[in-house]
Amino acid sequence: MLTSVFISAVSLALFWMAAFTLWWQMHAWRTPEVLASTRFSRPDGDEHVSFSLLLPARHEQAVLDHTIQRLLESTHTDFEIIVIVGHDDPETTEVAEKAAARDPRVRVVVDTHEKKNKPKAMNTALPHCRGDVVGVFDAEDQVHPELLAHVDHAFRTTGADVVQGGVQLINFHSSWYSLRNCLEYFFWFRSRLHLHAQKGFIPLGGNTVFVRTDVLREADGWDPNCLAEDCDLGVRLSSVGKKVVVAYDSDMVTKEETPGSLMSLLKQRTRWNQGFLQVYRKKDWKQLPTFGQRLLARYTLMTPFMQAFTGLIIPLNIAIAVFLDVSVSVAFITFLPAVTALVTFVFEIVGLHDFGKQYGLRVRFVHYVKLVVGGPFYQVLLAGAAVRAVWREQRGQNDWELTSHVGAHLTDAEVTRDLREDVPA
Repeated sequence: MLTSVFISAVSLALFWMAAFTLWWQMHAWRTPEVLASTRFSRPDGDEHVSFSLLLPARHEQAVLDHTIQRLLESTHTDFEIIVIVGHDDPETTEVAEKAAARDPRVRVVVDTHEKKNKPKAMNTALPHCRGDVVGVFDAEDQVHPELLAHVDHAFRTTGADVVQGGVQLINFHSSWYSLRNCLEYFFWFRSRLHLHAQKGFIPLGGNTVFVRTDVLREADGWDPNCLAEDCDLGVRLSSVGKKVVVAYDSDMVTKEETPGSLMSLLKQRTRWNQGFLQVYRKKDWKQLPTFGQRLLARYTLMTPFMQAFTGLIIPLNIAIAVFLDVSVSVAFITFLPAVTALVTFVFEIVGLHDFGKQYGLRVRFVHYVKLVVGGPFYQVLLAGAAVRAVWREQRGQNDWELTSHVGAHLTDAEVTRDLREDVPA
């Protein structure tokens, strides 16, 4: 009896979590009007906002110069680029200083912290920012030349304190996990973040995010000890009622590459999960004004661990339903999470097709097979990252595990331009 009750309770909880996650992912596609509202409005040609663009770079000499050049191609005329390098990273520093020598809009700030991480680097640069708005990019980013004009217009027309742009991993064909990684970003920036902004609680992305300089300084910048400084900043700004606007346009997204190996992906997810756990434990989210917002915050910050639990427990539940002697009703309840998982797979297949169409990428049958077959293995990877994050947090290991970049998305960007001609509109 107790076994049946336990199995039923766990199954219903898993069903609710899976259904809620699916509902969240589908937000942007509910109606054509909702989908249209998620995009940037067309700029009117006026420029009233000046930008300080932070570019933290550590051991990124292979990709940094390309990113700087792309930023310098911006159609907006009032911006500066502040490249932040470490005092112990001469290779990246050399690339940054050469770029600064070529163009006065580029400046170099040196981070002298003994233990380095991204928030410490950005806090080092914050006093040097001259613009009305601080924007953050990663060293491997491929930024659209018209992005700043769209962001300027968004600030002026919405009264936003923060504008979060879209980020998209592009090299979906590099490996089986790259495919799922790209699709995660697609759903997160295309749909889920818009719902977060609508509800008044949003864990910001770590890049292509723009914050009014006075708001950022009032918040004392980024938490130097948090491994998810972007999420933490979003939670703190949401908690004091700052207005966040999210916009996603496939033409305006910042393009990036996926981690180059499974171990690199595991370390990246460990860092994010540990950061979410740190933000949860800080309890700034408890200052949110409504119960619904606090509930959403609690659920969001615990999502990585619930996802991991879900991925591991669903196969166990199915095995129990098949091999143990339980009633028909209990067996039926046990299969409910599998039903939502199946619906999610179908939605992901449709999403992959939409992703390929929007970015002019040829998605073949083998990619759909990899998407479905790789699902359970990806959940195991996420579960491992979540367990590793808890273990590291309990042991007080807060060092920043750097994700290296080789520019895989830059090659794909060239391929994308060629393939667009072959893809029907």
